[in-house]
This record gives sequence, structure tokens and C-alpha cells, in this order.
Amino acid sequence: MPDTTLRLDPEIIIGQDTVNRLGSFCSNLGRKVFLIAEPGLYEHKLIERVLKVFEDAGLEVILFDEIPTQATAEAADNAAFLARGARCDMVVGFGSIKAQYTARLAAIIAASQFRLFELLDGMREENACLPYVAIPSTWEDPFLLSDFLVAIDPRDRFTKLIKCPRRLCHAVILDSSLAEPLSGTSAPTAVFDSLCSSLEAYCSTKSSLLSDAFLEQAISLYAGIMLSNPEQPVSDTLNASIYAGLLMSMGASASAPGIGTALAYALNGKFSITKSWCSTVLLPYVIEKLIASRPEKMAKVASLMGEIVEGRSVSESANMTVDIVRRHMGNFQVPARLKDFNLPLDRLLPLAEAARNLEFVSFSPWTVASEDAYDLLKQAF
Repeated sequence: MPDTTLRLDPEIIIGQDTVNRLGSFCSNLGRKVFLIAEPGLYEHKLIERVLKVFEDAGLEVILFDEIPTQATAEAADNAAFLARGARCDMVVGFGSIKAQYTARLAAIIAASQFRLFELLDGMREENACLPYVAIPSTWEDPFLLSDFLVAIDPRDRFTKLIKCPRRLCHAVILDSSLAEPLSGTSAPTAVFDSLCSSLEAYCSTKSSLLSDAFLEQAISLYAGIMLSNPEQPVSDTLNASIYAGLLMSMGASASAPGIGTALAYALNGKFSITKSWCSTVLLPYVIEKLIASRPEKMAKVASLMGEIVEGRSVSESANMTVDIVRRHMGNFQVPARLKDFNLPLDRLLPLAEAARNLEFVSFSPWTVASEDAYDLLKQAF
């Protein structure tokens, strides 16, 4: 069994209206806050609400909302320049995965001896960073509690992995009242996206009893969400999504996601296609690879997802998993092929190579060569 490192540094605050505790918590870190927020959150006055919490606590806030739709790590560099110049005491990230990675990277750059491109090229900042507080508005981030963050290199839009300094993240606030409204296929694809990371981390060679405990609970919750009654109260599904997302992040931080997650990030970075859509399309093909390499675990997944596996062989039970997912994908009418996104297949090989080289892919339960990553894209095309 591999060694397990469990870091419990971030304070995790979960519940309705827990954002009201943000001011008192940040007061312990200083008086000047650099808030990085996703501009789409203005629509429901969520940014105004967070600003009011800081105002009531007597904290000075500098708001940075210049996160473009096709944001790269350059947005974090611009934010860090302003945070450093204003002598801010902390960075708070409010929004989806894009806002969180921008905020985390800005917190590193603002106190680092290295420039952006040095960090993207592999230089590591061991300790220097501003304290970072995360307020996610979505909950499908496998690296939320990890020692790494994913960034898009503005030079070529390839995805890079950056090692985070110790004690970067001081708190994570998971407040259902700050949820980013998801419409159309966005809600189900967010679940399939999270399920992809959960299954890959569950079957990873880095997995342990600890990560399995988190991920089995996450997988069960995601299965319940996929089966939820449309008349079920929105708050019930929302709370289940929050806890599932937290368990997935905890499990993934103790283990590692795999090539499906890496390719989804890579496609999102290079072509600005929503990451959850990419993960959803890739998911059935990822599951087929996991069934071949980890049949016992995938048989357990079928049981976790509510299927009756008693009396069936391991192979039969494991293969039920891909059928379950395809059935749910059909019910929700989510994207099923990469070609639906007008992607150029002949330009995907370099992207597959870059995704395969992300550090966490080495823990996949099968040896992933660049050709294997490209074959996965071709199968999903």
C-alpha cells in the first residue's frame, strides 16, 4: 500500500450562509483583502453580498474581476501585480474552478521570487505566498485541497501543473447560498465531470483506504444525484452536490485523478470548451479502461451506484458501470462526441502528449503513453 499524506491545514466551513463568517476569519489574516471574483456572479448580486460581509467586518477590499472567458495564467499574473502593489494581506477567490486557480496562482506570484513563466516552466516556490481563502461557487474541483493547481500557459494554451507552497490555503467556505446557477446540460455534466475524477482517483495506483473511504461516499452521492426526482427540493440536491464535491476533492488529494481529467483540462485550456462537457464525453471511454485495469474496484462501483451485483461475476458487475453511465447520459441528453464541439482531430496529438505529461497521470492504473491518450480522444471523437 502506498504512503498516505493527509494535510488538514485548511479550515473547511460548510453550510447555508456560512459566508457570513468570512469577515471574522479574514480579520485574523490582516486588514486588506484582494478579492478575485468571477464576473458572472454579478448577475445574482453574489459579489455584492461578499463585499458587504467584508465591509461589515471593517476590512478594506480591492476587487479584481477581470477574468475573461478564455482566461489563462496571465490573468493571475495581472492580479498578483495589483495585489503586490497594494500590499494586500490575503487573496480570496470567489467563483468556479477558473476563478479559484486564478486566485491561488495570484497568491503565489504576489509573494514569489519567481516570475509567472518561471513557475509555469517548473520552478517551485516552497514557502512564499499570500494566505488564500477559497469560496467556490461550483464543486467539481479535484485539486481544491491538493498541493497542485492547474494553469493555462498563455504562450501556447497548454495546461501546466504548478506545485503550491505549504500553507497556501487557509480556509474553504462551501456555502450553498453562493452557488452559481447551472442551466441546461451544465448541471448534469458537472456531476459526470466530478464522477470522472472520482472514479479515476478511486482506481489510481496512489489510492489508499483513506482515499477509498472518501471516494466511495462521493460516488454514492453522485449516483443519488443522477437518480434524483425533478420534484425534489433544489436545496436537497445542492447540499448533496456540495458534500459529494468535498468528498471527491478530499479523496483526489489523497490519491490522484487520471488521464480523462487531464485531457478535459487540456481541451478546456486549448479550445475553451467547458471542462465538464469534455469530461462527460470522455467518461464512458475512461470507464472502459478502468474496467480492464481495475475490474474488482469497478464492480464495487456498480454496487455503489445502486446496481444489484449479487450472483454476478466481477467482470459482469464491472461492465454494468459503463452501461449505467451511458444510460444516464442518454436520459440527460448531454454531449456524447467530441466532434460536436467542432474540434480539429488532427491538432489533438500535441494536446494529448501535454496532458499525458501532467504529473498525476503517472498514477493511472495502466501505463498511459501519448498514443494511448490520443487513442482515447479518437474513441470519443
